[in-house]
Amino acid sequence: MNITENTHFVRELAAAAGFDYCGIAEAKPLDEDARKLENWLHQGMHGTMGYMEKHFDLRVNPYKLLPGAKSVISFLINYYPSAEQEEDSPKISKYAYGKDYHGIIRPKLNFILSGMKARIGNFQGRGFVDSAPVLERAWAVRSGLGWVGKNGNLIHKKQGSYFFIATLIVDIELEYDAPFTHDLCGTCTRCIDACPTQAIHGDKLVDGSQCISYFTIELKELLIPENVKGKFDNWMFGCDVCQDVCPWNRFSRPAEDPAFSPIPEILHFNQKDWDEMTEEGFKKIFADSPLKRSKYQGIRRNLSFLKEKNANVKM
Repeated sequence: MNITENTHFVRELAAAAGFDYCGIAEAKPLDEDARKLENWLHQGMHGTMGYMEKHFDLRVNPYKLLPGAKSVISFLINYYPSAEQEEDSPKISKYAYGKDYHGIIRPKLNFILSGMKARIGNFQGRGFVDSAPVLERAWAVRSGLGWVGKNGNLIHKKQGSYFFIATLIVDIELEYDAPFTHDLCGTCTRCIDACPTQAIHGDKLVDGSQCISYFTIELKELLIPENVKGKFDNWMFGCDVCQDVCPWNRFSRPAEDPAFSPIPEILHFNQKDWDEMTEEGFKKIFADSPLKRSKYQGIRRNLSFLKEKNANVKM
């Protein structure tokens, strides 16, 4: 098989695996993105996420992740839910409505790798699903799948930003897509204006240490800082405000993969249900959910913070 046939076969495998979009870029160091990341880290916008500082060279150089790398394949898979939570329920980010995406996407990447090796022959390849130092959004842009919006999310012009991104680095040459060079956000500032904690700055700079998702998921301290009290807008796990207000997400449509179907309790639990949930019940209901990342103690902390805020508002 020649390069064209190999490339076409990769795209066929991506579709068969259930990915919505596939783009391919030539493996090269991400010099411009390296400078941006270095500046972001220098300003402390990663907060307590110390892992962001580790393996810097691996994040910006695909050759460090896979010696001899020639191609970086990016995949998008839609997770937009078919239904919303009850209106007064503590809010959960849409990406966490269904099963943990890591366990869903990894087998898809393995399926593609196995299929490629069976058809093309032996080669080296590594798949990544938010589990290694890979700048997924940068590679998605380079492979023509979209642009990074002012809210820091990758936006696809046909379907918005409710996607998981997966990456496959291989040491075989493929045909490469043209990078996405347009910024279709234009003068829109809806995400900046709507952010409850003013975490989104200009120039596509997002202060991760001030994001509600950071406070409710990444921050492991027992107490959430006082300076953000009253700003969570009832978000218990993650936050979707910057995506919900994005005009491009009017094109979002429900995910086709049943694994991303909302867990019934997420849709129907009200405040009382969450308050009365035991640790045993949490582990049983959310055993395959992204919520397990915060653990039962983290969810209790977040609920307590929201209740304290609501009590202060009523006063």
